[in-house]
Amino acid sequence: MFKKLDRYILRNFITVLFATFFICLFILLMQFLWKYVDEMIGKGLSLTVLAEFFFYSALTLVPMALPLAVLLAALMTFGNFGERLELLAMKAAGISLFRIIRPLVIAISFISIGAFFFANNVIPHSQVKLWTLIYSIRDKSSEIEIPENVFYHGISGYSVYVKGKDHKHNLLKDIMIYDLSKGFENITVTVADSARLQFTDDKQFIVFTLYNGESFENLKDQKTARSNVPYRRESFQMKQTLIEFDGSFTKMDESMMTNKYVSKNVLQLGRDIDTFNVKIDSLARDFKQQATRSMPYYQNNTDNTRLTNKPVVDVSTQLSIDSLYNTLSNDDKREAIRRALQETSATSSSLSFKKYEIEDNQYLLRRHAIEWHRKFTLSFACLIFFFIGAPLGAIIRKGGLGMPVVISVFLFIIYYIIDNTGYKFAREGMWQVWEGMWLSAAVLLPFGIFLTYKAAKDAALLNADAYVLVIKKISILINPSSLYIKVYKKTMRKLTDKLNI
Repeated sequence: MFKKLDRYILRNFITVLFATFFICLFILLMQFLWKYVDEMIGKGLSLTVLAEFFFYSALTLVPMALPLAVLLAALMTFGNFGERLELLAMKAAGISLFRIIRPLVIAISFISIGAFFFANNVIPHSQVKLWTLIYSIRDKSSEIEIPENVFYHGISGYSVYVKGKDHKHNLLKDIMIYDLSKGFENITVTVADSARLQFTDDKQFIVFTLYNGESFENLKDQKTARSNVPYRRESFQMKQTLIEFDGSFTKMDESMMTNKYVSKNVLQLGRDIDTFNVKIDSLARDFKQQATRSMPYYQNNTDNTRLTNKPVVDVSTQLSIDSLYNTLSNDDKREAIRRALQETSATSSSLSFKKYEIEDNQYLLRRHAIEWHRKFTLSFACLIFFFIGAPLGAIIRKGGLGMPVVISVFLFIIYYIIDNTGYKFAREGMWQVWEGMWLSAAVLLPFGIFLTYKAAKDAALLNADAYVLVIKKISILINPSSLYIKVYKKTMRKLTDKLNI
C-alpha cells in the first residue's frame, strides 16, 4: 500500500514541478530579456544568434527558477490533496505527515544534489557563452534605418538627411550626405535627387548609388595659395559612394571570460581564493614594511630595527629640529622643505597605490567567495522552500493556481530581498561573505521548521475563527468591565433558574 501511495504522491508532485518550473523559467527569461532588449533592437541579429542568447540565458536562470518551482509545486500538490480531502484520508488511516512527505524529501534531496552539480559544471560554461554573446551584441553596429526629415548620425563620420522615401522602388528621395570623416574643415557635401542604399556581400561597406546630383568638396588640405579658394564642385547623373560600415555579427573570443569568477567551478574558486589570500597577506606585509621605513626616527619600533639591521637612534633627545633648521640659510631651508615635501608625496603616493591594490584584491576575493557559496545556497534553497511549501499547502488546503501562486510569489519576493541584501553587504565587505550569502537560509529555515511542526500537529494556523477567538480573549483581558458583565449575567441567570424551580 505504501509503495502505491508513494508513487501516487511522487507522480502528482513531479508533474506539477515540471509545469511550474517551465512557467517560472519563462517568466524569469522575459524579465532578463527586458534588461537587454535595448541593446538588441535594431542590430539585425539572426535567428541563430537569438536562439543561442535565449538558450544560454535559460541555463543561467535555472538555479533561480528551480527553488521557486519547488515552492509552488509543493504548495499546489499538498493544497490539492487537502482540497480533495485526500490528505485527511491519509491521516485518518494513521499515516503521519512526515511519512506522507518522505518520498518527496528523498526526491527533493536528489534534485538539490543535481542542482549543485548543474550550478558547478553547467552554469560556468553557460555564463562564459552568454556574456561573450552579450558583449558581441553590444559591439555590433545597428542596422541602417534612415528616418525622414531628420539628420541620421548612425554611420560613423557621416551625417545623412533624407526628405522622403519611395518604398515601392526602394529609393531615398532628396538626399544629402555630409562626409565628416576628414574633419569639419575638410567636409564633403553630396546632394542628389534620389539614391539607393545597399550592403556589400561581406557586409563590410555601404554602397550609396546616387542619381542626378552634385558634390561639393573642401580642398583646404591641398597645398594652395591662400588667395585661392580650395573648393571643388562635381555634377553627376549617377555616382556610387562606398562607405566603410561593419554590419556583420562577429562573436568575440571566449578567452576574455574564462578567467572571470562566474566561469569557475568550486575547485577553481577554492584555489583562486587561496591565491588571493596569499597575495593580500604579501601586499599587507609590504605595506607595513614601507610604512615603517617612512618613520625611521621613532623609538621602540622593533620592526624597523629588524628590517634595517641598525639600531634606532632617538634623534629628538639629542638634537632640536627647530634649532638645526634655524642654522640653515634661506636657500638651504627652501631645499630642505622641497625635499621633505617630495619624499612625503612619493611615500604617500606609493602607500596609496598599495592600499588600492589591496582593496582591489580583497574585492576580487569577495566575488570569488560569493560564487563559491552560491553553488551551495541555491541548492539548499530548494530544500527550504519544499519544507515551507508542503506544510503550508497542507494547512491552507487550496489547490490550483490561485492562492498558491500568490503565496509563492510573496514568499519568493521576501527571499529575493533578503538574499540580495546579504549579497550586497558581502560584496561591499560590510559583512563576512558566509554571513551575507547564508542570510536568507538562516531567516527562512526556522520559518519552514515552524510550518512543518504546525502542519504535523494539525494546527489551525490560517483559520480566521481561531484568530477571532484569540482577539476576543485579549479584549476581555484588556477590558475587565466586559468580564464583570458576563459574570453578572451568568449569576443572575442561575438565580432566576432557582426561583423558577
